[in-house]
Order: sequence, then structure tokens, then C-alpha cells
Amino acid sequence: MLTVAMPKGRIFEEAVELLRQAGYDLPPEFDDSRKLIIEVPQSGMRFILAKPMDVPTYVEHGVADVGVAGKDVMIEEERDVYEVLDLKISSCYMAVAALADYTPQKDVNPKIASKYPKLTSDYFREQGEQVEIIKLNGSIELAPIVGLADRIVDIVSTGQTLKENGLVEIETMIPITSRFIVNPVSYRTKAKQIDEMVDRLAEVVSQGGEPS
Repeated sequence: MLTVAMPKGRIFEEAVELLRQAGYDLPPEFDDSRKLIIEVPQSGMRFILAKPMDVPTYVEHGVADVGVAGKDVMIEEERDVYEVLDLKISSCYMAVAALADYTPQKDVNPKIASKYPKLTSDYFREQGEQVEIIKLNGSIELAPIVGLADRIVDIVSTGQTLKENGLVEIETMIPITSRFIVNPVSYRTKAKQIDEMVDRLAEVVSQGGEPS
């Protein structure tokens, strides 16, 4: 049985649809399950539902053979896994945002709030800007509103959340999509199953099978 680590939320929904398009028999109740581990014996698969940031950890340590993780998580976590396929789902991008009345200043060490401290630090270092990173785990948009940070770095999909909180995007950083990742040991011991899964998913992706 192949163990698949999946992130909860939007990526999970789109990845499940992609798997179905690839011919995997996932029952309808699979979508609404609140279980953390779901067995699907008819497809020879077991699913672990985890927080997005934790998926590469499960795969790296061999608890899961394969997984689906956003490129943002892959960059931030730097786990020892193989990234074998861009699934082209959950498309979004990383951006720098600030309050609408923000004006760039020559302040020393401006404060940047983000869930992605490594990615943020690397980006501003490449820009030649010295900043102080403040790590938050959620509601990043709140940071500039209450004066905790000058700018934020976060995932942007439609931009609606920024707009609703009076923020504007000031820099686009990198595009983000979800990737199919594999544990290196599993790729040797379960090569046939994993290669078949990659091939089937790749065929759907190449045909533009992104879920609507």
C-alpha cells in the first residue's frame, strides 16, 4: 500500500480531483472525511491528512511514501525529498504587501511579518535590503494594521484578503503551485507504484486537467 501525505484545505480538494482524473478510485465520502488517516484499499493507497507545512516532514521521514506540497512549503522547509512533478494546482504567488498609504522609507531594519521567515529573509537578502523578520502563524494581514510590521510577505491568490484589510501588493516575488514529492528510499523500494502514479498524474497535468 502506498502512503500519501496530503495537506488539508484547498490543495487537498484539488489534488483529490486530480487523482480521480488520473483514474484512482476515491469514494465520494472521501471529500467530507474528518479523519486524519483514510484507507482506500481499492486503490492500494492510504492517505495522511496533515497541516501543509508538515507534509514534507512526513515524506522525508518515510511515514509517507509520497505527498503533495506547495512550492512555498518546499522552499521554506528544505526537506530531503524528491520533487518530481509540478501538479499545476492551487496556483498563487508570493508577494510583499503593505498598507495602502505605505511609502518606502530609509529606515534601518524595517520589520517584515510572514509565515515564511527563511523564504522572506532570502528574498530581501537578494534584494540587498536588511530587514527584521517577524514570524507569525496566521492572520499576517493584521501585522501592519496594528503596527507590528511595516510590510508583510504572504501567499496571494485573488488579492481579495489584502483588499479587505486595506493592504496593497507592492512586490511580486515568485509563482507558487503544488508539487508531487517522494521519499528517496520509497522511490527505490516502491519504484513501480510511484512511477505509475507520477506517469498517470503527469498525463492529466499535460492535458490541462486542473480542477475547476
